[in-house]
Amino acid sequence: MSNVDPDRFYSKEHEWALPDPDEDGVVIVGVSDYAAEQLGDIVMVELPAVGDTFDQDEPFGTVESPKSVSEVFSPVSGEVIAVNDALEDAPELVNDSPYAEGWMVKIRLADDGGMDALMSATDYEAFLEDLEES
Repeated sequence: MSNVDPDRFYSKEHEWALPDPDEDGVVIVGVSDYAAEQLGDIVMVELPAVGDTFDQDEPFGTVESPKSVSEVFSPVSGEVIAVNDALEDAPELVNDSPYAEGWMVKIRLADDGGMDALMSATDYEAFLEDLEES
């Protein structure tokens, strides 16, 4: 079973959002441990530019493994205010530490950023169990 961080909120596309403890109205975004496992060894991460805006569930970047290229979807609506530049030289951080060093972007939430549409960690664990059973 994949590791699910209890402090985060999750999308059905396996991205997570964590309210930034240092800045109100900002969330840190990345992909779940489950997504990182499914992707395999990540060899490249393509992220948006600071200032880009995205709607909830809109693709904001890609992750590439030897087998595939997959889109990463924004779990919330808002403006990118920071990107994790470390992933350019060390994309494997997404595999090694998806909930810490492997974060992807920080997004300042739009008025209705959509946090209420995301799953709690408990709900996401149940979602993963349903996936594994089907």
